[in-house]
Amino acid sequence: MRNLQENDFSEQRREMVYAQLMDRDIYSEKVIKAFLSVRRELFVPEESREHAYRDFPLGIGFGQTISQPYIVALMTQAADVFGGSKILEIGSGSGYQAAILAYMGAEVYSVERIQGLKELAERNCGKAGLPAVKFKIGDGSLGWPEYAPYDIVIVTAASPHLPGELVNQLNENGRMVIPVGGSAVQDLLLVRKKDNNIIKEKLCGCRFVPLIGEDAWEN
Repeated sequence: MRNLQENDFSEQRREMVYAQLMDRDIYSEKVIKAFLSVRRELFVPEESREHAYRDFPLGIGFGQTISQPYIVALMTQAADVFGGSKILEIGSGSGYQAAILAYMGAEVYSVERIQGLKELAERNCGKAGLPAVKFKIGDGSLGWPEYAPYDIVIVTAASPHLPGELVNQLNENGRMVIPVGGSAVQDLLLVRKKDNNIIKEKLCGCRFVPLIGEDAWEN
């Protein structure tokens, strides 16, 4: 396989941002800057790096995937991340979503159930120069109560319903982005917590790997 140099990836990264993100509905300057800056090729297996900026998910091992760039961007934009946001991420994967959030100045806490992926995400964020993300092994459907409440919760795996603990760990006026539905297809939802009420907005249809946990899908 051709050894792609960083200059090649820079060109692919710019093309991805303009063709896949800006030509759709990604308009946030903060999100666009993060996607132009964070090196996605560091977060995919070496044998898949030539496809790192293509418009489809890629396997990262352990039966898991890194979502296509557009979906990661859509979730990030919908979450309305601001500098200093305290964010709970459920499903570390290879660390790409966490790296994007950290680059944007967020304080990120990421829960992963698979030890090998937690270690991979930590290594990848370190290689990308974003080592400050806090990772732990745990049941993502139960969140990370030690550091709650959070301004934002981003769930990168599909749940059959809104997990109650994740809702409870949201700040008043907090936002959650989560795929909810069946095992095959789901709705990507933006959930707002306001005056102890939950307001749901459908962003798009989607397909995510299942969220495994006590308050989600059984293993």
